[in-house]
Amino acid sequence: MEGHLGGAPAVSNPGRTRPREWMHQVITLLEAALGELHDEVHPAQGTLLEAASLLRQQIDPPAASEVPDGRGCLLAWQVRKVRDYIDSHITGPVFVADLSALFQRSEAHFSRSFKRTFGESPHAFLVRRRVELAAQFMLTTDSSLSDIALRCGFSDQAHLCKHFRQAAGETPSAWRRTHRSHQLANDRVGLTQSPAFSPEPMLRTGS
Repeated sequence: MEGHLGGAPAVSNPGRTRPREWMHQVITLLEAALGELHDEVHPAQGTLLEAASLLRQQIDPPAASEVPDGRGCLLAWQVRKVRDYIDSHITGPVFVADLSALFQRSEAHFSRSFKRTFGESPHAFLVRRRVELAAQFMLTTDSSLSDIALRCGFSDQAHLCKHFRQAAGETPSAWRRTHRSHQLANDRVGLTQSPAFSPEPMLRTGS
């Protein structure tokens, strides 16, 4: 076990450690084990997740878990897995149930962890990713807005226009004209350089 989890912190003598600190150390070891298994489908994953969750409930009651210290957030490997799943399924429906199933968590538990990590709900994150992708297609292709809408997972052009306007403050057509002209004058304008879009909030992940 020591060789398998070489990067995990050593556990101090439980007899000289307060119970709360000792349980935090056990959670850290459990999550390190999960990190080692994240690319595999293993029956132990569900048991490890449940054990870590039960320990968290004992030491972090709901009222205290809102403290923004990183507890209750997704781990770095879980963030990568969520991003990869959303980006690879962005043309179709993405449900919270599908995302929570990646880590065998309840939808409520996953949604809380997601919001603490990304600063927004899974639905809001998905919509923002779709708008960002649509903006990239508008800058790099001559595809129609109706085609771009479907390629980005929107039901139709009107659906795209609604969310794009909320994010950018202008219609997709107006945004495209403006940034296409800037692109010709100043080389390619990246989406994250556009003042119309805020950069993704800094992620807070569990340790």
